[in-house]
Amino acid sequence: MRRYAKPIVVADDLTSLRGRTAGVVTLPRHLDWSGSADYDLDGPGRIVDLYRTILIEATKPEDLHTFLDQATLTQLWPSIWLPPDLRRAWEERFPELKRTDPGATAA
Repeated sequence: MRRYAKPIVVADDLTSLRGRTAGVVTLPRHLDWSGSADYDLDGPGRIVDLYRTILIEATKPEDLHTFLDQATLTQLWPSIWLPPDLRRAWEERFPELKRTDPGATAA
């Protein structure tokens, strides 16, 4: 039996991530079809929910560029639950994300 594998989308460059970090963000249906596509980034935990949704559901790099912010992603990275293959793809492209893990030891 063949399993469905969603393509993994990774940004080309972290500096291209310039999304909003405050206020209400409404995601398009292709990213959040739950009916609750409004994310109040000033509310506790909502920015983590938004980032997890974008990282998992992105279908093209523009989704990442539009809704993610480099500094916020770097700060939140250790606390965002992601599928292992997705986390690995991002950390292979951007090793600096892996170093933000508070449990990692310095080389």
